[in-house]
Amino acid sequence: MKIKKYSAVYRLIHWSIAICMFLLLITIFLRLTWMNKNNVAEIIQNYLSTTDQSLTQDQLILLAKKIRQPMWDWHIYLGYVLTGLFGLRFILPFFGEMKFQNPFKKELLLKEKFQNFVYLVFYGCVVISLSTGLLIKFGPSTIKMEMQNIHVHSIYYLVAFIILYISGVLWSEFTDQKGIISKIVSANKKAVKI
Repeated sequence: MKIKKYSAVYRLIHWSIAICMFLLLITIFLRLTWMNKNNVAEIIQNYLSTTDQSLTQDQLILLAKKIRQPMWDWHIYLGYVLTGLFGLRFILPFFGEMKFQNPFKKELLLKEKFQNFVYLVFYGCVVISLSTGLLIKFGPSTIKMEMQNIHVHSIYYLVAFIILYISGVLWSEFTDQKGIISKIVSANKKAVKI
């Protein structure tokens, strides 16, 4: 097995992408649950029923959207940050950092081929998510609905990848790559055999 070392640049990009994706998932989760426009409108309606004021359902929904807009703005800002991070991720291999692994090399073990293939699929899906997000924001209005449909469904690959990724890391940590977690956190630990 060869020794894999994670440079400071590798660790910085890795953890920046991970944190950014986690925060994006939080904004999506909030939008689908507690900050759902219908839930917020119902809270407003319940409050107004205790006063002498009232709003139509359309007005309640509009007000609910305005209340949750700052949270959704964070989703957009995080999308920009993630776009920049992935841009760096794709440029760094040209400078000898974070090289992409070819899943089709004959000398790789089946496990390594699977890992490398999953990463390629993941990167492709992230590029689609980021591209559709940017097209929703800056693209022509004629394609906005199609892009929103693709973008909204991209949460499914992200959750699936996170589950697969964490499972794989834990599996590796407790089997043949002991120390892989500490190595990606701190370069001061012993090198990890892969």
